[in-house]
Amino acid sequence: MTQRGIDPEALEAILSSLRQFASRSLPLNWRLKVDHAEEFPREIIGQLMGPEIGLHLIYIPEENGGLGGGAFDIYRVSETMAGIDLGLATAFLAVSLGLDPIVVGGTPEQKSHWMGRVAAEALLVAYGVTEPTAGSDLGALKSRAVRFEKEGKTWYRINGSKQFITNGGVADLYTILAATDAGPTFFIVEKGTPGLSASKPEDKHGIRMSNTCALTLEDVEVPAENVVGLAEGKGLAQAQQVFGYTRLMVAAFGLGGGEAALAKAVAYARERSQGGSLLAEKQAFTHKLLVPHAIRLAAARAYIEHVAVRLDAGEEDLQTEGAIAKLSATEAGNAAADAAIQAHGGYGYTREYEVEKIKRDVRITTIYEGTSEIMQWTIARDRWRVHLQTQGGFYQKMAEELSALHARAPQVGAGTAALAVRSLREILEKARANRLTRHQHVLFRLGELAMLAETAAGLARAAASPGRGPRPATEVHRAMARVYARECAASVAHEGLTWLRGCDLPDDVGALERALLTREIHEAQAGLMADLDLIAKATCAVEGKSETVRLAG
Repeated sequence: MTQRGIDPEALEAILSSLRQFASRSLPLNWRLKVDHAEEFPREIIGQLMGPEIGLHLIYIPEENGGLGGGAFDIYRVSETMAGIDLGLATAFLAVSLGLDPIVVGGTPEQKSHWMGRVAAEALLVAYGVTEPTAGSDLGALKSRAVRFEKEGKTWYRINGSKQFITNGGVADLYTILAATDAGPTFFIVEKGTPGLSASKPEDKHGIRMSNTCALTLEDVEVPAENVVGLAEGKGLAQAQQVFGYTRLMVAAFGLGGGEAALAKAVAYARERSQGGSLLAEKQAFTHKLLVPHAIRLAAARAYIEHVAVRLDAGEEDLQTEGAIAKLSATEAGNAAADAAIQAHGGYGYTREYEVEKIKRDVRITTIYEGTSEIMQWTIARDRWRVHLQTQGGFYQKMAEELSALHARAPQVGAGTAALAVRSLREILEKARANRLTRHQHVLFRLGELAMLAETAAGLARAAASPGRGPRPATEVHRAMARVYARECAASVAHEGLTWLRGCDLPDDVGALERALLTREIHEAQAGLMADLDLIAKATCAVEGKSETVRLAG
């Protein structure tokens, strides 16, 4: 099957150019100043979209004047940009997000016209979906488009409002979702169209370099040829297709932000002495504030790459996998940034050391493009349906594949990941037999447990067969996979047992522990401390570059 995307050497050249530009043009004092003033850096955006770098071209197919970047390429660019500044990265993702309805649903003529213009004119794009009262519930749209005739042509008149629109006040082009008689529909609206107006920018907690504002549409008239796909009622399907990509990109933001924070914490630990030795040499510091976050970010990266490769191979219906990637990476990034502040002590609470800013920035990744709670719901709903449809076969097959991988590569934690998956399958089956998903909270927790089990499987697979992305040393990567599999298996079994008993399941605790393989999972914890020590040594190596920090590319 043909794999979409840019040549790996060309991608590395793009990333190298981006890093050089950041080093030259985006010093920390400038970024802190712009963050404090909440200024949109139009000049910098213009340079990034100019002929020297042309970063926006990665989002546009070759036939429309772009570079034809695939999901893997956009993930790497998004991660790198997030490591520089998440506000700037958000402004750029909005170009991709705004174009995606056209990419997935536009006619060939629409793609050629609009994406060709974005490529040639370096237009900023905004995605107008979220509404003040609907939030992420796309089915509850209040904005409405009414068809009418004017001068012998069909037009639409759009009325409504949109909230929290990235690039909303600076975009040249908007893709707006509005209800029609046939259902939600995307419309292409150009800047300056009468009736389209933007509010003042939101005064945000983080990503202050990006522009975020509300939009008002009052009798905004657009011609019928601006209906994406030239047919009403396809907007929800197009939005769902978009989510498969954009949630992966936001996952990359969480990864990049978390890795940037981790790198700063590691650097600080390698310089700061306490009690006669470096923080980097203190187990109480490394094993709490550095190593767990390096491992969780590695697991998130492995899963992001797994999904990106599948998207580039042309697989469809990967919305659940996109949700798993986003939930794991953004929560890991947010936790890593929080730990980085703690690692710096009082200095972490000051602007000078930047981890305070990274934490404010990365926090949004757990909210936009679907909150972590919506991700849990999406994962739970979809995996619950698959469990019922396959009569438990989905996770049974996954566990068998992991057991087979363990037989071939016994050092990557696949056997322990298989325990996590088998325990999850049993939890789901107990929940089915006792109708426990009538409790909404239980269903959400099942989504979280599915994320843990599947990302453990993903890291084990990646440790056995590294892909295109940056990797730590093989020995360290295997240790990370083992530790993460242990953590996930223990969490799945413990949390599963908690909620099964919490719903007054009649089975006694001993029977449940046996069914959930708790003894086997506890036995698998053997070797944990040795692996943590190995990872800490690699992460905090005083000489040379940290192996795990190389995850950031």
